Amino acid sequence: MSRSLKKGPWVDPKLLKKISKLKPGDKTVIKTWSRNSTIVPEMVGFVFGVHDGRNHISVLITENMIGHKLGEFALTKKFDRHGGKIQKALETASKKK
Repeated sequence: MSRSLKKGPWVDPKLLKKISKLKPGDKTVIKTWSRNSTIVPEMVGFVFGVHDGRNHISVLITENMIGHKLGEFALTKKFDRHGGKIQKALETASKKK
C-alpha cells in the first residue's frame, strides 16, 4: 500500500540534512541505512551508499529514479544460478571449451 498523497513522500530527515551540506553534483558517497526513503528531486546527481544488510552499494541517482525507494536499487539477495540438468550440462560444455 502506498503512502497518502496528502502526506507526500517520506524521506529520512538525517538524509536530507546530509544532502543540504553537500554541493550539487558532489560525488562523495552518502552512506545510509534508510532503504525506505523515497527518492526526491533534491537527490539527483548525488551518490548514495545504500546498505543491503552486508555492505553499502553505491547508487548514482538520476532523474528516472524519482519516486522510487532507495532500497530498490540495492538488492539484498545475490542470484547465483538456476539449478537442474540443463544448467549442469551448459556449465560442463563451457568448461570443455
